[in-house]
Amino acid sequence: MTTAIDTNILVTLWDEDDTLHAPVRRALEVAFEQGKLVIAGAVYAELLAASGRTEEFLDKFCEETGLGVEWELPEEVWREAGLAFQGYAVRRKKQKGTAPRRILADFLIGAHATLNGYKLLTLDAGLYRASFPRLELVEV
Repeated sequence: MTTAIDTNILVTLWDEDDTLHAPVRRALEVAFEQGKLVIAGAVYAELLAASGRTEEFLDKFCEETGLGVEWELPEEVWREAGLAFQGYAVRRKKQKGTAPRRILADFLIGAHATLNGYKLLTLDAGLYRASFPRLELVEV
């Protein structure tokens, strides 16, 4: 089984002071034992956007850990992400905007995992559960 990895998982993995570091590490090990690990190109871009990170660092990390990057997102992923974001915007408006604001990349990550039949390892299951009800989630 292939598991897609959300950006927040890798950020937490790289922060040894984060209280979720150890549980995230264990969850990644379990996912690796069960099959292939991948990230969508949107996750790579979010990781690269952090100050001080380089393409060389990310490429080496992916290579050394066997983490695949799926750069190509077919039309269906873009459409699904747009519709999911639209649904989120409606829900957020009804809630009077009390939840944290989301960006389109979150929905590309969810659509990528959903349409490829992957599980998604994330710290943010609530968003994905509401936006992608068919998506199998692995929560930390």
